[in-house]
Amino acid sequence: MARTITFNELRELKDKLPDGSIHQIAAELKMKPETVRNYFGGYNYKEGKSVGIHIEPGPNGGIVVLDDTTIFDKALHILGLEDYPEPDHQPKVTEEEE
Repeated sequence: MARTITFNELRELKDKLPDGSIHQIAAELKMKPETVRNYFGGYNYKEGKSVGIHIEPGPNGGIVVLDDTTIFDKALHILGLEDYPEPDHQPKVTEEEE
């Protein structure tokens, strides 16, 4: 299932990954680390491949459509997250409660 996220959010997710995560994801999926880096906005297509992302101009670095969320899902799992960006869990205050 495709997913839409901003480019900045995708880069922020990558930046939160601990050292070695790119290599871990690449090994689990039997692909080159450069391919995983390309998924997160890198552009080394001599060593890596393009893997199911489309970037369109827009706010926050542009809009990214992830056709294949396998790498994204692996990153979430490494970080112990169910989704990203994380939903805002702060309850909204209504006028009646103020």
